Amino acid sequence: MGGQSSKMMIDGTKMGTHSLYAADLSSYEAECVKDPNLQCFDETIKEHTNRVISSLANGVEVRSLSFDSLREVTDSLLEMNQEVVKVILDCKRDIWGNKDLFSLVNDYFDNSLQTLEFCNSLEKCLRRARKNQVMVKSVITYFEEEVQNGLEGGTCVKTLQELKKFKDAGDPFTDEFYLLFQSVYTQQATMLQKLQIRKRKLDKKLKSHKTWKRVSNAIFVAAFVSVLIFSVVAASIAAPPVITALAAALVVPIGSVGKWCNSLFKGYEKALKGQREVVSSMQLGTYISLKDLDNIRLLTNKLELQLESLLQNADFALRNEDVIKLAIDEIKKNIETFSETLETLSARADKCSRQIRKARTVVIQNIIKRPD
Repeated sequence: MGGQSSKMMIDGTKMGTHSLYAADLSSYEAECVKDPNLQCFDETIKEHTNRVISSLANGVEVRSLSFDSLREVTDSLLEMNQEVVKVILDCKRDIWGNKDLFSLVNDYFDNSLQTLEFCNSLEKCLRRARKNQVMVKSVITYFEEEVQNGLEGGTCVKTLQELKKFKDAGDPFTDEFYLLFQSVYTQQATMLQKLQIRKRKLDKKLKSHKTWKRVSNAIFVAAFVSVLIFSVVAASIAAPPVITALAAALVVPIGSVGKWCNSLFKGYEKALKGQREVVSSMQLGTYISLKDLDNIRLLTNKLELQLESLLQNADFALRNEDVIKLAIDEIKKNIETFSETLETLSARADKCSRQIRKARTVVIQNIIKRPD
């Protein structure tokens, strides 16, 4: 068919550029040039069509149509429809895959909730760290006051008491906190991997949308050739009422088949893009959460090291009261960096919580507006 499909003749009338279906046929020809698979389909249709019309022509020569000729028509239509079926089956239609997507969405929201729980756990740890910060600053204040009062070493009672309170407070980051962090991080990393795989599959389907154009064109041309053959049959047997009615009945839907095929293709493409949008929003939210968790881990480790240094100085001062001034000087140097890291970590935790909630909202909005 390809380059010949617009040059078919029925009763001396050119079924091409001047026909009702000129635009659709031109589009079909253009797709044939670009798509080898559609060319193969086209050759099959052309072979069936030529065989049928040749058979009908022989029937006209003897002024009659045999049962063999009519069977040729029927078999040809069935064969063409089977070719269409093959093309559709090759496409392996999978519009939404609702079960898989539903499972992914559920996992995403479960993971995001657990990450929010981790952020809450982090905030509790930070509150304890702030108490440590207050105690360290109290140590410095008491020491300066006691030094001004002429006290030193073991006579700095308030300073030593506050140092002991600080040491006894210990590490604000519990073992449960680190276990929760590891669990949440692993879940988010696994989720990101699942979403990446899903997105690659959707991208592959979108890139292969030309296959769906092949389906659309295959359905259209099969229907078109069916009308053509019935028109030849009608002309060959002086158009009995039954055949005329049948051909006329086919002509009515063929006018809208192009639009129907186009809407089918667009509906599939829209569904895929809807899936991709939902998956992409979940992927972005998960990626951001992982980055936030990485930053939180680095800042937590940094804060832990700074706190450990402060505790070591406190312990040193408590065990060596005669050199308490040296220990306090070291604490003064470290408390500022500790405070800066604490504020940075607190801001990062708050940002992580806000971004998780925002990402959840975006995903929900994309699901609401997605095509059915």
